[in-house]
Amino acid sequence: MTQITTRVMNADDVPVVLSMVHALAAFNGDKSTLTQDALRRDALADCPWITVLVAESSERVVGYAALCSLAQLQFGARGVDIHHLFVTQSVRGQGVGKQLISACIARSKEMGCRYILIGTQPENTKAQKIYLSAGFSKIAAPGPRFRIKFDGD
Repeated sequence: MTQITTRVMNADDVPVVLSMVHALAAFNGDKSTLTQDALRRDALADCPWITVLVAESSERVVGYAALCSLAQLQFGARGVDIHHLFVTQSVRGQGVGKQLISACIARSKEMGCRYILIGTQPENTKAQKIYLSAGFSKIAAPGPRFRIKFDGD
């Protein structure tokens, strides 16, 4: 297996990460409307909305994970949601996803987080096993949630 390294996404990574976001959305039956400008805004601004970690093999990005900040204000506890985790088909099964999960855990600890959440489709038992083996525990689904959409969404 080739050496895999992980790091925070930079501006040069935007096109390849964008294509991976589109691929993950398609896999999940969604149509991604994310643009390069929106990805730059959300991940590379002075005060980024998300943290994107990438996995590299032979100086080529082969996967990414997107971390979204969370908080349990009543406990003063910071957390993150691993909102996306994607590995290109050509390197799946080679431990890249596990390395991205480890990088997410390390980054979360650097951020002063006390917990990480991650979810998957109910039928994705392979991912569920990987998360359990990485130290995650299964939690019950939260109660009812609500949203309001604004123009353009």
